[in-house]
Amino acid sequence: MIRKLMTVFLIVSLTALVACAEDEVEEDLDELVPLEVDFNPVETADVDEVVELKAIVTYGDELVDDAEYVDFEYWLDDDKDNSITVESTNEGDGVYTAEVSFEDDGVYSVYAHTQAKDLHTMPKRLIAVGDAEVTEDDADDHAHIEGFDMQFNELDQVTVDEAVELSVQLQLHDEPLEKADVRFEIWSDSEDDAHEWVEAEEVSNGEYSATHTFKQADDFNVQIHVEDDEDLHEHETHVVNVSS
Repeated sequence: MIRKLMTVFLIVSLTALVACAEDEVEEDLDELVPLEVDFNPVETADVDEVVELKAIVTYGDELVDDAEYVDFEYWLDDDKDNSITVESTNEGDGVYTAEVSFEDDGVYSVYAHTQAKDLHTMPKRLIAVGDAEVTEDDADDHAHIEGFDMQFNELDQVTVDEAVELSVQLQLHDEPLEKADVRFEIWSDSEDDAHEWVEAEEVSNGEYSATHTFKQADDFNVQIHVEDDEDLHEHETHVVNVSS
């Protein structure tokens, strides 16, 4: 009798453990909620025309009215070193706005840097100003494949010789992008010819992570490269400030 009771107890315990494990997996999948930014400014503008930049931020079905920041950064053609960043005004109900104007003819790249819910995303759009036109090469260079979403976990207060986790969440058509080839390309503007490559591992469905140690105080570019077996090839660049 005792042996039978012990057997029954073990079966019940194992069943409970399996159920708990399944619940934890379901919770992890539920937590993979995308941070999305609806950012579609005008495609053309006149020189010195006041243009409204508006970003609508959502987290799943929730309008985000408490983003840590939404900053608009823009620059002319390839002159990223002279970019201008403008802080947005929080209008409530997930809406963030700013007014800008462009001084010269040309194609301007415009980012909506958004930090909220411990996630970061930075959709990019092009605005042709004056007599300029957006070419097909310009559009191809800056457009993500439809349905693709990349969210880099922003790093704060990184110091020299500190091992930090580089982490990114990927989705395709609202589903975690699994079994992708993800690499982090790292370099500083002061040593532009010295690039490091770090391979990432998939630590959970659609989440890829790697550990890296920065060896000097500087602003580092971290470009995330994503490829899969279906000819997807995407990349996105973030800046990490490393202090001494």
